[in-house]
Amino acid sequence: MSGPDISVVICVYTEDRWGDILAAVSSVRAQAYPALETLLVVDHNEALLDRLTKEYKEATGIRVLANAGPRGLSAGRNTGIAASYGEVIAFLDDDAVAERDWLRHFAAGYADPSVMAVGGRTEPIWASGRRPAWFPEEFDWVVGCTYRGLPRGRVKVRNVLGGNASFRRTAFDFAGGFASGIGRDGDRLPLGGEETELCIRLTRARPDAVLLIDDRAVIHHRVPGAREHFRYFRTRTYAEGLSKALVARSVGAGKGLESERRYTTRVLPAGVARGLRDAVLARPGGAGRAGAIVAGVLTAAGGYVVGSVRARRGGVTYSVAGTERETGEGEAGSEGGIR
Repeated sequence: MSGPDISVVICVYTEDRWGDILAAVSSVRAQAYPALETLLVVDHNEALLDRLTKEYKEATGIRVLANAGPRGLSAGRNTGIAASYGEVIAFLDDDAVAERDWLRHFAAGYADPSVMAVGGRTEPIWASGRRPAWFPEEFDWVVGCTYRGLPRGRVKVRNVLGGNASFRRTAFDFAGGFASGIGRDGDRLPLGGEETELCIRLTRARPDAVLLIDDRAVIHHRVPGAREHFRYFRTRTYAEGLSKALVARSVGAGKGLESERRYTTRVLPAGVARGLRDAVLARPGGAGRAGAIVAGVLTAAGGYVVGSVRARRGGVTYSVAGTERETGEGEAGSEGGIR
């Protein structure tokens, strides 16, 4: 099958997701466009590292390795990039499964040599079996999924979403790796934004770079019951504000908040209006959705203010690691770049 060789990186950190991890790997192995390899990067968990090593000891095309950098998702991804051999590196969340044509749609995007990244669509699998009535689709990013307001089809975007994304290897040569200190760190405060920061850094290094989302490249992401509650919603929106402050510090508020301005001035007001209309028509959850949108905006704004103050005071640090391909034992890449 013609097209680029694709390495798939799945970052994992807890045995609590054992079944999800196995399902994620199985979905990659079932792809119509076969992956060159699957790399499971374990984030500082020796028990999980040993267990996965034994599980896939006899498996062809699957490698299990330890995160060679600091704890966290960004360093895990950088470890996977440095250890991989594909022309394209795709990333899949450890609690998600990819549809059979996921990689095929990614590969098709790279027929254009100017394309440096291709992302896809992420659909939620709610633990309760259905979306909570109060939970607005405009905030599906809170649970790591594609949200209302993103463009449909195969379109150019400012940034892809990391749990369902791919990058040409040369993108990391131009821009460096994911920034540590912005993204997630296991079960701690659920920060994000590392993909946005990387994508903006990439297009600054290569102004001719094209980044795409192809919503035919679909994965299904599990949403635990704890994330269906307003408490998590509030925590995650606050954390997003903190993250956006770091992104703005790195790339400037103009680019760092470019898409967010359209989202807050057009997409969210329309969502509030729909919620209020549904409330008037006595449809379930209408008032709750409108209220959640308002609360989410205010909480994220509060996080942004706090994050901006911390950044100015030097209370938050982050770094961009290199992603040179490994040639032997040792850590992947070296610290440097933006601080």
